Amino acid sequence: MALKRNTKVDAQFAVSSMTDIVFLLLIFFLVTSTLINPNALKLLLPKSTGQVNAKATVSVSIKDWGNETYTYHVNGAQDPIPYDQVEEELIYLLSQEEDPTFSIFSDQTVPVGEVVQMMNIAKRNHYKVILATQPE
Repeated sequence: MALKRNTKVDAQFAVSSMTDIVFLLLIFFLVTSTLINPNALKLLLPKSTGQVNAKATVSVSIKDWGNETYTYHVNGAQDPIPYDQVEEELIYLLSQEEDPTFSIFSDQTVPVGEVVQMMNIAKRNHYKVILATQPE
């Protein structure tokens, strides 16, 4: 008796389980991407040709004296104050403001790190910041 075995390989591939996995991964990444909260500061950057709606009552000027020496002047005062006292001064000046906003004036040669320190003060105290620019 001649019995034949059926040893043919089935060339079909079930794609339904693969699509289920891809669909679940897509849902997972969509849900987790909405949970990511970027650590960014909200800035009101004035355009060079127009005006900003928010008016800052307090200003902080950062001057570069070379050799990585920077001075901080609040409200255009001639006498600089140390960086450690800038936050206390801003809290004192902006404590009565309804919408506390201050502007940062910095020389072109001041590194971005110094400006970011002022922005961090604003973030810690929930202030708005205006970065002043020169008109074109």
